[in-house]
Amino acid sequence: MTRYFIRLSFDGTRYHGWQRQPNGISVQQTLEDALSMMLRSEIKLTGAGRTDTGVHADIYYAHFDFTEPLLIPDWKKLVFKLNSFLPVDISIHRIFPVSPGIHARFSALSRTYKYYIARSKTPFRFPYTWFYHGELDVGRMNEGAQLVMETDDFTSFSKVDTDAKTNLCKVTFAFWQEEAGELVFTITANRFLRNMVRAIVGTLLDVGKGRTDMGELGRIIAGKSRSDAGESVPARGLHLVKVDYPESVTCF
Repeated sequence: MTRYFIRLSFDGTRYHGWQRQPNGISVQQTLEDALSMMLRSEIKLTGAGRTDTGVHADIYYAHFDFTEPLLIPDWKKLVFKLNSFLPVDISIHRIFPVSPGIHARFSALSRTYKYYIARSKTPFRFPYTWFYHGELDVGRMNEGAQLVMETDDFTSFSKVDTDAKTNLCKVTFAFWQEEAGELVFTITANRFLRNMVRAIVGTLLDVGKGRTDMGELGRIIAGKSRSDAGESVPARGLHLVKVDYPESVTCF
């Protein structure tokens, strides 16, 4: 049995996230069906983590186990065949073997998301940004981002009634900056809860609008109540842009 990693990207617009769903099409189901047909064997994928409905992944990793070893030419042929068969909103970049103990989800050291806010109406970027034209104090929003980095418990920014065993996360980077006329929030953590980034962005926007000060933000975090935090921003502006693994995971 050999374990293979897949490096891929997807436009999440028409998918109910990565994870297979009983009542909606997912990226996992679409890719599993294609792989199973190509390899003539039932393939089950394990992804680097969930993504919410409508969220995009510039880079994503998943793994699967296969009984027969695939030679290097076969990997490349499989990538070509999958890209020919899959819908245009899913792209396979590489397929490569890894050690059996390497796990797409549990071996990941960190994940990085970006949230894009358009500051002017941009029709060609509409599916991948959220348009907000009001005044924002980005300096105060970065003060709030610093407070987020000092936080351990993210219950206030998580969907309720999830199956997460803990709401503890370690955020190592959180920052707002202007990029090509868009306001971009970048956040890196060892793990993320469901809806966490979109809730943090919505809450920090309240800080930027002057609706929430630093003291109130601290009370929101300490209160561990999702109803006290800001509204979640739309999914279309959120992109998973990086997943970091140990150096022992090679061939990236």
